Amino acid sequence: MFEKGIALNCQTIQDLLNGYADGELDLVNHLQIEEHLRDCSSCALVYENQKALKSAFADDSFYFQAPADLQNRIRQMLRESNPETSRATGKWRWRLIPALAALAVIVVLIVLLIRPGSTNDELVANEIVSDHIRSMMPNHLTDVLSSDNHTVKPWFNSKLDFAPPVVDLAANGFPLVGGRLDYAASRPVAALVFGRRQHVINLFVFPSTGNSDIANQISARQGYNLIHWSKAGMTFWAVSDLNLNELQEFVQGIQNNA
Repeated sequence: MFEKGIALNCQTIQDLLNGYADGELDLVNHLQIEEHLRDCSSCALVYENQKALKSAFADDSFYFQAPADLQNRIRQMLRESNPETSRATGKWRWRLIPALAALAVIVVLIVLLIRPGSTNDELVANEIVSDHIRSMMPNHLTDVLSSDNHTVKPWFNSKLDFAPPVVDLAANGFPLVGGRLDYAASRPVAALVFGRRQHVINLFVFPSTGNSDIANQISARQGYNLIHWSKAGMTFWAVSDLNLNELQEFVQGIQNNA
């Protein structure tokens, strides 16, 4: 399927990452990609993001279970549309398949219209948690290690197309640890790292897609608390294993000082 023994550039590597993740490549290409990912942080970031997406789509929360009353109404509609239902045969069942397929499409469209934006928020939340967990690995937490916001903020200047607000909340009990580049919501983002005793708080910041401010939204994933909001054209996601009350205190401090 793939040529063997040929040096692979970044574009080719990224084109093959899905096959690599699914174990579909021959041994030579698999080993080449594995070696490239160890040396190329850009391709490694794309690969980690793809893994996060796969994990997010595998989440049961993305599957819509129709309520019992909706299922009953669908059955009733099908019975009324075909009086011969009670004498159904194998031939009738085959004729019913296209109608059920069309009905399934309609149900999905209704769900998406009723819950605009919720799928995207769910996806981003899972990405944020995956990024947070990955940051706990050795040497992944910070790209710039400093408690000085005047050092961390300029570090992002040449690396992002926006300027994240960076504050030090040491006086509030949440000292700044540093920052790093990360990837979420289909774009590079700023990850600001804060501490609280033995706990780590990751604050992800990136430009908002809408014009309206959004009040605090609280959720939980895999044992981690998340709070996200939008203000002044920026979207913020705070995530930590810290208890919810203290994470809310942290968020309040950010909102008061950013």
